[in-house]
Amino acid sequence: MGKTESSLSNMALTLITITLLTGAALGYVYKLTEEPVAKAKEQKQQEAIRLVVPEFDNNPTQEMYLIPGPDGDSLKVFPAKKEGSNVGVAIETISHNGFGGDVKIMVGILPNGTIHNYQVLEHKETPGLGTKMTSWFKPAEDDNVSKASGNAFFDWMFGISNNSGGGNTSIVGVDPAKTKLVVSADGGDIDAITAATISSRAFLEAVRKAWNAYTENVDTHSSATTKEYNTQEGGMQ
Repeated sequence: MGKTESSLSNMALTLITITLLTGAALGYVYKLTEEPVAKAKEQKQQEAIRLVVPEFDNNPTQEMYLIPGPDGDSLKVFPAKKEGSNVGVAIETISHNGFGGDVKIMVGILPNGTIHNYQVLEHKETPGLGTKMTSWFKPAEDDNVSKASGNAFFDWMFGISNNSGGGNTSIVGVDPAKTKLVVSADGGDIDAITAATISSRAFLEAVRKAWNAYTENVDTHSSATTKEYNTQEGGMQ
């Protein structure tokens, strides 16, 4: 009996030791990788800002502010300025309704309300289908964007070739006040990614969230510069 209790004690001590060593190792690895991961995310964020707004000479990340989203999320707004004048904003937005979970994107909005560009930041969508959101909603001529799904069977089934756009897929240059950013299957003006309607809905939801939140809060932060830009460009007052 004593020998059995001794064996159990040794096993328990061994398991505790292993657990402590494993925890310490994981903590060390986390500390070791925490800063590089944070820097990589920051670089990706800055690159996305640069890609979705016109040329600027300020530091948008230093002037970042938050606006409330419609579902409780706080959206980050990065104002882009050229010689002190507002040339647009980059908004980090998210949808929680992707096929694989959250879809996070950066959307560039001009002072007149049109979408300048977008960049997908994070997603867990199906490779070859939902992942096409990185280029599907941009003009077909941009960077030789392909509308093919990446899956030969689906391309054959839906009659899509590598360079065929077909329909209305781009949101670049679109004014959401005049164009319904909803997939056409739901009565909107934008064609969904082939065989990835859920991913398309999530993407467009994130874009709408950014646009609606910004236009509802624009007067609070930048109405003066927005009106100045619209006057210079001949836009609406």
